[in-house]
Amino acid sequence: MVESALRHIRILEDLNYPEMKISLKASDPLMMIEAYRMLSDKVDYPFHLGVTEAGTPGVGTIKSAIGLGALLSEGIGDTIRVSLSADPTEEVRVGIDILKSLGLRKGGLTFVSCPSCGRADVDLVKLAKEVEDEFKGLNEEIHIAVMGCEVNGPGEARAADIGVAGGRGIGLIFKNGDVIRKVPEREIVQAMREEVDKFIAERKAAKTAAVEAE
Repeated sequence: MVESALRHIRILEDLNYPEMKISLKASDPLMMIEAYRMLSDKVDYPFHLGVTEAGTPGVGTIKSAIGLGALLSEGIGDTIRVSLSADPTEEVRVGIDILKSLGLRKGGLTFVSCPSCGRADVDLVKLAKEVEDEFKGLNEEIHIAVMGCEVNGPGEARAADIGVAGGRGIGLIFKNGDVIRKVPEREIVQAMREEVDKFIAERKAAKTAAVEAE
C-alpha cells in the first residue's frame, strides 16, 4: 500500500503538481495504522485518515476509534472520515467524539456516566440512556455527568457543569461542584433539563454583560 502511494505521489511530483492529500484507508485498523506511520516518515503531504468499510455502528465505531485515535494521538493526520453502515449523521457524531476525546475539538456536549455495578442505587443504565437522549442534539459546550451511587458519584458529578449522583430512589443534582437539588429518581431527567437550560442561559447572560462592560 505504501509503495503504491509513493508511486502515485512521484507521478504527481514529476508533473509539478504538489497539491495533494494522501489516503491509505483500509478495513483493518492495524494495517491502516502501520501504513500511515510508514508513509509519514517518507513524505510531508497532508493525510486523510479513515478505517474504510468499518461496519455497523457498534463494531465500526470501535475500529474507527482505534485506527483514527492511534494516529491522531501521534500527530499523524489532517482530515478524517468515519465510515459506518448507518445514517451519515452517525458518522459525523462518532468523528466528533473521537476528536473531542483527544482534545482536538472543543464545544458541544461532553457526556460521562459510570458503569453499572452493585453500588448503583438507581437504574443507572436506563437513567444514563434517558439523559443522553435528552441532550443528544445540544450544541452548547457543556459537561454533563450521570453517576449511579453516593460513593464515587459525587466526585465525577462535581467535576461536571451539571451532574447527578444517584441515591436510594433519589438524585443529587450538582452544578459547578455544589449540590443544588435533591429530587426523586423519576424526576431526575426533568431536573437535569431545567438546570442545564438555566446554566446555559446564565452563561450567555454573563458573556453579554462582559461584552457590554467592555
